[in-house]
Amino acid sequence: MENRPAPQGPEGCLTVAIRIPVRIVVFVLVVPVRMVWDLLAAGAKALRRAVLAPLWRALIVTPSRWLYARVLTPLGHATAWLGRAVGAGIGWLGRGVAWVAVTLVAVPTAWVYRTVLTPLGRGAARVAGAIALGLCRLLWALFVWPPVTLWRWVLAPLLRYGLLAPGAWLYRYALTPAGHAIALLAGLAAAALAAVARGLAALAVLLLVVPAVWVYRTLLTPLGHAVVVVAREIGDALGHAWRAAGFVSRAVGRALKWLARNLVGRPARWAYVVLLTPVGHWVQDAVLRPAKKAALAAGRSAREALASARETVRTARRDAWRALVGGPPREQGGHRARTLGSTTTASGAVPAPEISLSKTEG
Repeated sequence: MENRPAPQGPEGCLTVAIRIPVRIVVFVLVVPVRMVWDLLAAGAKALRRAVLAPLWRALIVTPSRWLYARVLTPLGHATAWLGRAVGAGIGWLGRGVAWVAVTLVAVPTAWVYRTVLTPLGRGAARVAGAIALGLCRLLWALFVWPPVTLWRWVLAPLLRYGLLAPGAWLYRYALTPAGHAIALLAGLAAAALAAVARGLAALAVLLLVVPAVWVYRTLLTPLGHAVVVVAREIGDALGHAWRAAGFVSRAVGRALKWLARNLVGRPARWAYVVLLTPVGHWVQDAVLRPAKKAALAAGRSAREALASARETVRTARRDAWRALVGGPPREQGGHRARTLGSTTTASGAVPAPEISLSKTEG
C-alpha cells in the first residue's frame, strides 16, 4: 500500500497570515540564488566534460594502462617465473637436506638412543630413585617431623586456650552489644536526616518546580508553538521558492538558448554556407591553386637553373685545373640530359648537343 501523508489539522490564523508574505519574500530572495546555482552547475559540468575528463584520461588513465600493460605485467610475469624457479630450487635443496639429515643424523641418533642412552637412562633412574627416597626420609626426619610434633602438642593447645577462647568471650559479651547500640544510633540519625531531606525537597518543589512548570505551560509552550509554525512556513516557502526558481531558471535558460540559436547560430550558419563557403571555394580555385602551381614551377625552374650553374662552374674549374697541371682529357658525359625534340634538362646534368643522324652520316 502506498504511504499517504497523514491528514493535517486545521490551520490557525497565524499560519494563514504569515504564509503568503513569507513565500513572496522568500521567492524574491531565492530566484537569483537558484539562477546563479544553475549557472555554476552548468559551468561545472562543462568544465568536467571539456577539461577535467580529458585531463583525467590523459594524465591518469592512459599512463596507468600503459604502465600496467608495458611495465607491471612483464614485471609480474618475470617475478612469477623467478618465483617458480626459486621455489623449484628450494624444493630440490630441501629434499637434499632432508635426505642428508635423515641418513646421516636421524638414523645414527636413533640407534645411539635405543642401544646406549635408553639402558643407561633406566639404570640411572633406578639409582636416582633409591637416592631420592633416602634423602626424602632423611629430610622428613630432620625438618618435618619436629615442627609437626611441636605444633600438635604444644602450640595448638596454647593457641586454643590462651587466645581463641578469651577472644570469643570478648566478641560475644562486649563487642556484639556495643555494635548493636551503634547500629541503633546510626538508624535514628539516618531517619532524622531523611526527614530533613524530605522537607528540603518539598520546599524546593514548592519554590522552584511549580513556578518553572507554570512558566513552561503558560509562556514557553505557546511561544514554541509559534516558533515551530513560523519555522515550518519558512521551510515550506523555501521549498516552493526553490522549485519555482528552478522552473524560472530553466525557462530563462531555454529562452537564452533560443535567442542564441536564432540571433547568432542561424545567421552564422547562413553566412558560412551562403557567403563564406563560395568565397572560399573561389579563392581556392582562382587564387591559391594557380599561385601554388606558379610557385612550384618557379621553384622547379630555379632549382634547374642553380643545378646547371653549379655543373658549369664545376666543369670550368676542372678545365682550368687540367690546363694548369695537365691530365687526361675529360670524358664526355651527360648525353642523357636531353632527348631529341625535348628542352627539359635533368637536375645535375649538362645538356648534350643535339646532332641529327644525317649530319653524323655525312
